[in-house]
Amino acid sequence: MKNNLNRLTLSKISELLTSGEITSFELCSLYLDRIKKIEPKIQAFLKVDEKEILRQAYASDKRRTEGKQLSRFDGVPISLKDVINAKDEQCSCGSKILEPYNSIYDATVTQRLRNKGFVFLGRNNMDEFAMGSSCENSAYYPTKNPWDVTRVPGGSSGGSAAAVSAGEVPASLGSDTGGSVRQPSAFCGVVGMKPTYGRVSRYGLVAYASSLDQIGPITRNVKDSAILLDIISGDDSKDSTTLPDSEISFENIVNAAGSDLNGISIGLPKEYFEVDGLDKEIKSSVVKTIEKLKSLGAKIVDVSLPHTKYAIAAYYVIATAEASANLARFDGVRYGKRAEEYSDLNELYSLTRGEGFGEEVKRRILLGTFVLSSGYYDAYYLKAQKVRTLVRNDFDEAFKKCDVIFSPVSPTSAFKIGGITEPVQMYLADIYTVSVNLAGICAISVPSDILQSANLPVGVQFLGPVYGEDKILKVAKVFEDNRDIKEFVPNI
Repeated sequence: MKNNLNRLTLSKISELLTSGEITSFELCSLYLDRIKKIEPKIQAFLKVDEKEILRQAYASDKRRTEGKQLSRFDGVPISLKDVINAKDEQCSCGSKILEPYNSIYDATVTQRLRNKGFVFLGRNNMDEFAMGSSCENSAYYPTKNPWDVTRVPGGSSGGSAAAVSAGEVPASLGSDTGGSVRQPSAFCGVVGMKPTYGRVSRYGLVAYASSLDQIGPITRNVKDSAILLDIISGDDSKDSTTLPDSEISFENIVNAAGSDLNGISIGLPKEYFEVDGLDKEIKSSVVKTIEKLKSLGAKIVDVSLPHTKYAIAAYYVIATAEASANLARFDGVRYGKRAEEYSDLNELYSLTRGEGFGEEVKRRILLGTFVLSSGYYDAYYLKAQKVRTLVRNDFDEAFKKCDVIFSPVSPTSAFKIGGITEPVQMYLADIYTVSVNLAGICAISVPSDILQSANLPVGVQFLGPVYGEDKILKVAKVFEDNRDIKEFVPNI
């Protein structure tokens, strides 16, 4: 068991707990031992409270002994990105400005996991306030990629993806505002899902860009993503943007996925394969995956997303504008960090934010404030919103011709820590992911290959329409079952 932690899935753990082969206390103790061993190399966690974890595990075992288990997942460990609130736990968002803050309530997703008996194993590191694509913008330390500790794990949910990849936890919840679940999952060789906007409640998720943010699972396989989606999705009176409860079981969709893709049409957007900076080895690997999809019976059709070329610009106008408004609440008055010396309220604000926010967060707040300012609102923010509508219309037209859309997740594999220093170059790395958030549709990133040159995983993503999680999960599951490489386990 000890040597197989980096292969265990939620389904398998559930079976082991149900059969009595292992207790939650024993299992969580094994994970804690692995975290102690691996964490100095990876630094995927910001907080691990061993005493509290074992208390939860013991309580779960007691429920099972008494026949009062909350679900078949009672006692299964999971971690949370440090932007999702859990009562009495820290929620720093990877920032010094919230360093002393402990949450006074559960996020809706946290409560839904708690209702099933999951054990919360810790708080995962992240780019500060989810602003980054490499996990280098954490105010504490950069997380390392388990496949190569000189490289980034991706971001902003880099700590969650690295922890799952390294076998420190079987699954985690992250947040995806412009690819922050899918890109690190691709870099680390795990599965990452961004649900349809509104599928999962955002209540208790500290906001970056409210019209783009979405919580999603990071798991070892597609089935576990479906399991978690079943648990965390659904209507929530505390979030007016949530969608009605799904009438289908996503786990059942995956279980019934079958062995081929006959009758499924997969769209290839020509614009995604003409991107400057698409690495030749990545492109070759992606083409190989397309051939695999054909061999499984999928019908490949050409589609066009012509406004893709404007997506990055529109995204970074809209996201930063919303961030400038959302982050205004961190003022040193009610909670979090407060400057020690100040002469008036304005100085309290400026000193607290100057000391508490990191450079990337300051950059995005300034950019967002600028595009919302008088004289520039129409020229930038309003125009970006119009482009967003065009991007959404592109997808609507494309999905008239196909069931799902296929694309790379990133134009490169995981890059070296410190390898990208120019902010605009870092932003351009999100070219394949931000459009999904602008359009509010769903997507899933699945490991597809390992680059021979660097022994790094490659991920591909399947994009679906609004409410299209059943489609992308089916295609992802069939591909996962039939890909040439069966397991993605780093040598860490």
